[in-house]
Amino acid sequence: MSREKIVITGLGVLAPNGNNVNDFWAACTAGKSGIAPITYFDSSNHRVSIAGELTDFQPETILDPKEIRKLDPFSVYAIVATNEAVEMANIDLESINLDRVGVTIGTGVGGIQTLEEQHSALENKGARRVSPQFVPKMIANIAGGHLSIRWGFRGPNQTVTSACASATDAIGMAMRLIMVGDADMMICGGTEASVTPLTIAGFANMRALSQSCNEPTKASRPFEKNRDGFVLGEGAGMLVIETESHAKNRGATILAELAGYGSTDDAFHVTQPAVGGVGALKAMERAIKDAGLETTDIDYINAHGTSTLFNDRNESAAISTLFGDHCAKLKVSSTKSMTGHLLGAAGGIEAVASVKAIQDQLLPPTINYDTPDPDCTLDYVPNTAQHHKVNAILSNTFGFGGHNAVICIRKYV
Repeated sequence: MSREKIVITGLGVLAPNGNNVNDFWAACTAGKSGIAPITYFDSSNHRVSIAGELTDFQPETILDPKEIRKLDPFSVYAIVATNEAVEMANIDLESINLDRVGVTIGTGVGGIQTLEEQHSALENKGARRVSPQFVPKMIANIAGGHLSIRWGFRGPNQTVTSACASATDAIGMAMRLIMVGDADMMICGGTEASVTPLTIAGFANMRALSQSCNEPTKASRPFEKNRDGFVLGEGAGMLVIETESHAKNRGATILAELAGYGSTDDAFHVTQPAVGGVGALKAMERAIKDAGLETTDIDYINAHGTSTLFNDRNESAAISTLFGDHCAKLKVSSTKSMTGHLLGAAGGIEAVASVKAIQDQLLPPTINYDTPDPDCTLDYVPNTAQHHKVNAILSNTFGFGGHNAVICIRKYV
């Protein structure tokens, strides 16, 4: 059945290696890592002391300091990244029907910084010292609520929590809302601010994080033989998507087409991916089919590529099985080698990287790739960005609980 194209007209990013789209993309294509020692808290008694924090971030350029104090950082990040996306999309709020503009945003844990701070207040100072702002700062849906309140978006508004697949699921579900006629335009993506003592301790104690803390920029090593876990990152990645006709009617610049979405669950294990990546394979297969493409049409995959033993091996196996002989022409890379893993926001910034790869016909590298892993046999664009013809891209995200989400982004023609 023929359907109207859904197009991407705005991008916004906050990432450990760049606080806007241009800086983020310049860092990614230069192979610049944003991983460094943790500064937010004393990590000396933790197993892991590195993360991908935002640096030189000044939300005061967008938000009043009084507003910032009432917001958890995950909401601040969402607002700032959305502001960039809305400006790039050149949205005139006076000339569009705001009842037909919605928000779907992904987050893995919501306002965990607020939760930790207020729990400490409860334990140390008593119940009466818990802030009355606690609940509206902490709840996971509040970032999406703030976006609608700030810009007047009165269409559908949901928050998606599917672990590390959250942002990609949010983008895919926003696409579906437009397709069924519930909205003309959606603001979608993900946000996460989880570089906290509790989060670092939890992931580190389950041995999921890299403990290569002496050389922070080399700690995230997706698909490389000596990888020893992922590095936690933070930030937000937001898109403006809309129907092709809506974009044309308002004279928007179309950046790319959001062509397909596929999601599955492994139904296998709480934290480990299914053997051979069968759930990931089916999600990729569904995204390609949804886009009306064949496997041979895919030029590049922005991989989930976490730098963990199980993910990288099983994702590589899934790609190899699905694409077969086409793997000889297929490029795969993980920008997490430079940003760390943004959990529920990962799919947001990686969707932005995918759009930029199409625009510039330039593939970001997998840095820190020194020794190939015999179980990972694809072309991972090692260490240096590559100019390459790119018409169709998959962006993969997979999360605890077996959640798999994949979107297909195409060059707009």
